[in-house]
Amino acid sequence: MLKKAVKKLQPYIPEEPLSVLEKKVGVANIVRLSANENPFGTSPKVKEAVVNWQFNDARYYPDGDARDLRQAVADYLQVQPEQLLFGCGLDEIIELISRSFLEVNDEVLEPWPTFSEYKLHAEIEGATVVDVPILTNGKFDLEALAKGITAKTKLIWLCNPNNPTGTYLSVVALRQFLQQVPPNVLVLIDEAYIDFVTSAKQPSALPLLKEFSNLLLLRTFSKVYGLANFRVGYAVVPPILIASMQAVRLPYNLNSLSQLAAQAALADQAFIQQTVVRVEQARQSWTEFLKQQGLKFYPSQTNFIFFAAPNALKLKDYLLQHGFLVRGGLRLDWLRVTFGTVAQNKQLQHLISAFYAG
Repeated sequence: MLKKAVKKLQPYIPEEPLSVLEKKVGVANIVRLSANENPFGTSPKVKEAVVNWQFNDARYYPDGDARDLRQAVADYLQVQPEQLLFGCGLDEIIELISRSFLEVNDEVLEPWPTFSEYKLHAEIEGATVVDVPILTNGKFDLEALAKGITAKTKLIWLCNPNNPTGTYLSVVALRQFLQQVPPNVLVLIDEAYIDFVTSAKQPSALPLLKEFSNLLLLRTFSKVYGLANFRVGYAVVPPILIASMQAVRLPYNLNSLSQLAAQAALADQAFIQQTVVRVEQARQSWTEFLKQQGLKFYPSQTNFIFFAAPNALKLKDYLLQHGFLVRGGLRLDWLRVTFGTVAQNKQLQHLISAFYAG
């Protein structure tokens, strides 16, 4: 009864609730640094907006067009409101893109490793995913990606900065790559972590939208805005494609509280800048620590870092027994650590030092 493609799928395994994990492991107050969540929370203005929401409105369907949020995001990004496609997190946007464009035997190009949901949703649609290994420095091999384009290529995914490597690709490099891509191939740049980039004054590929009609940009409120639980993601879509993608989107996919929370979070850019500074400080701390430990890592421009960890599975379990959950399984003997608070980072670094000291 199942689609052939679905029978072969390996499902995305989400994080267990901490309360469940704590009971299973027998460790109280586990700190989750495995899901790239924001340890600094979200703007107090979000709580104020949500608390003051009229509960009587719960019986009504939400604004299916997210008009107020749409206008706020359009003003912030300086794009046309009609170009915005909202989803229940970027997960739904990724699903929407795959459902809208991919057919059986189409090809999807992506660097590897990268965010696994690109591949998952492509495979559901029966498409073939072509992985192009990253370079030894963790960056994308743009030359190999360009050479990998065939007559069957429909989509190219570029997570920038990339998850799990944390590496960032400049707008100049992106422009040079896009110039090599045929106009009938859609390039998708996932900027979930773009707000954390401090190595460039204007890190986003937004200006390229005016130059390339086959470019689609993705953003989320889950990371720097600290709204992962509210599930708000969106894409800036070429005008020629937006009507068809809106037709595929579920009509009431974004509830009123999520729209309200996102709008309040977007309005408090002072809070966002504070978060960016704190993340940058944490990133410097982890960079210095890993250098001192002699552990290979990729230069991060995100709120996490990916590093080579000998006996990674044992280290991961050791850290869990001491109250810290980090992300393994992305590459053999590598771990990804989301930055925590200053105190959490220091404690975790001390544990890693102790583990390798024997």
